[in-house]
Amino acid sequence: MTFDLLALALQTDSTRIATLHIPGGNGRFQIDGVNDGYHSLSHHGRDPEKIAQLKLIEIEYSRALARFLDRLAETRDGQTTLLENTTVFFGSGMGNASSHSNRNLPVLVAGGGFRHGKSLKYEPGKIPLCNLYVTMLQKLGVETDSFGNATGTLTGFA
Repeated sequence: MTFDLLALALQTDSTRIATLHIPGGNGRFQIDGVNDGYHSLSHHGRDPEKIAQLKLIEIEYSRALARFLDRLAETRDGQTTLLENTTVFFGSGMGNASSHSNRNLPVLVAGGGFRHGKSLKYEPGKIPLCNLYVTMLQKLGVETDSFGNATGTLTGFA
């Protein structure tokens, strides 16, 4: 439902920027096969049962995101679609929550006129995530070469 409200807010031009935090915390999801909270499961310690439950939650997150992106792609916005005129960044604060590592964060960027349909992998520990932010800012017309600990832009992305 939150994704639906966000899509409607963008469609009606009620806002041009939004942040959506998908809660997990210690609450339990109403998903068959999941009997613990996201936070507890994320500290899985390589326990296969916890990882299996975590996968079920991640699948639901991915399905919700896919429905949101489909809705944006189906919504006309001038001469293009709302997805083409919107940059969606979907990520996580942890690369490996079990060890509290914030390295090698998987992120997804959709829309916004970027080149899509591929997976990009950069050398671990060499390219800061802030390089992605600089690339995104430049694509949006912001004249900047720095953000946080950025060392440049991402090649092959924009």
